[in-house]
Amino acid sequence: MTEARNARVTRLGRVVSDKMQKTVVVAIERHVQHQTYNKGVIRTVKFKAHDEKNEAKIGDLVRIVQTRPLSKEKCWRVVEIIEHAK
Repeated sequence: MTEARNARVTRLGRVVSDKMQKTVVVAIERHVQHQTYNKGVIRTVKFKAHDEKNEAKIGDLVRIVQTRPLSKEKCWRVVEIIEHAK
């Protein structure tokens, strides 16, 4: 049981919106190579994450972890704020 709990998916991303109560939108970017043109392309995925104390602000670098579904679109939780926005 403890191995499954420690094996949760964690991601790093930037907060792009904090307009909701106790929820932030985190954008995670990954660099991939285009199949045809072999040029680097940035792919972005956005996740809604639960922020209990409303501490994360726009531009912060945060670590999120996957949890049970908290609402229709929210199944991630903010674990820590790694870097505050300047």
